[in-house]
Amino acid sequence: MDTIAPRGFRAFVGNAGLKDEGDDFAALISEVPSVSSAVFTRSRFAGPSVTLSRSARTSSARGVVVLARNANVATGDEGMANAREVRAMTARASGLDPDDLLIASTGVIGRQYPMPRVRARLAGLRGPFPPADFDRIAAAMMTTDTHPKVSRSRCGAATVVGVAKGVGMIEPNMATLLTFFCTDAEIAPADLDRVFRAVIDRTFNAVSIDTDTSTSDTAAVFANGLAGPVDLDGFAESLHSCALDLVRMVARDGEGASKLIEVRVTGARDDDQAKRVGKTVVNSPLVKTAVHGADPNWGRVAMAVGKCEEDDDIRPDRVRIGFGGLEVFPAPATDETLRRLQEHLRGDDVVIEVDLGIAAGAFTVYGCDLTEGYIRINADYTT
Repeated sequence: MDTIAPRGFRAFVGNAGLKDEGDDFAALISEVPSVSSAVFTRSRFAGPSVTLSRSARTSSARGVVVLARNANVATGDEGMANAREVRAMTARASGLDPDDLLIASTGVIGRQYPMPRVRARLAGLRGPFPPADFDRIAAAMMTTDTHPKVSRSRCGAATVVGVAKGVGMIEPNMATLLTFFCTDAEIAPADLDRVFRAVIDRTFNAVSIDTDTSTSDTAAVFANGLAGPVDLDGFAESLHSCALDLVRMVARDGEGASKLIEVRVTGARDDDQAKRVGKTVVNSPLVKTAVHGADPNWGRVAMAVGKCEEDDDIRPDRVRIGFGGLEVFPAPATDETLRRLQEHLRGDDVVIEVDLGIAAGAFTVYGCDLTEGYIRINADYTT
């Protein structure tokens, strides 16, 4: 296990009473002042955790409190009061003001925190916390995830570490699910915000499991500067590397998923059009099920592209479709082509290529196949 970690981050991980056993709570905090950036769900049903975090000091936050197994969404004034209390208890133990901390919750919607149990478990919380164990933090955040999601990279003398959770209810409209990055690089607040938002757009805003946007999506980065200044381009590359690694983990671990789908769209009018077409393809239930069954029915990709009916500059006579470097349209679909296509579809990673033949816009999106397992997990989610 890679144990590289940024300097100066501490964490408490434990059971706060949201589930009967195992970790369900994490408080991740920089031991020195830090700069930060955060983006949140645009859902109209955003929960108290998102509301509180939006009003916190998002450009100078010191860390985040995460609770799993309970989204604390659609819980009214009581839910807001509970979220404030949990954040305040953690801030008090850390010697911080509550607005120095973000708070995030994930899990079932419409249930109050079991506050008597939460208060009892957190009553003895005292700082300073031990050095952050990012693998354990990632595990504590999980709901239906099958494994913790952690990624690490270096940038000169600095380190970037990211954690994420999420396998369902994923069609981001800002960030996605829960994901947090820590670095000891010294970055100006405006530069950090610009880089972070650009990275999120190309990674977490480029993944979709099931077209559903969570009520609790939160993404944040904390930089405490203990490693000193770094090259900004190099930092952006390191942060992107971590985020993309986590996105691929999320897509591969999609609820019930057996295959990672990568849709690469090129030749678009602009990057926005390429992203829109890619999302239409990766979100198509017919494309997803064809990939799952290794059915060489490339016509489903053509169908999905055709659904972008308002993009009147998309013309079939200029579109090219391929899988893993194998062109299937407009090239004739011979028996050998279909055999090779089916062989690619049997793999764990399926790459779909669409060139629109319009201009130079390009975007890559990520998703997974649709299986019986997805239905079973979500049919039984609260029972």
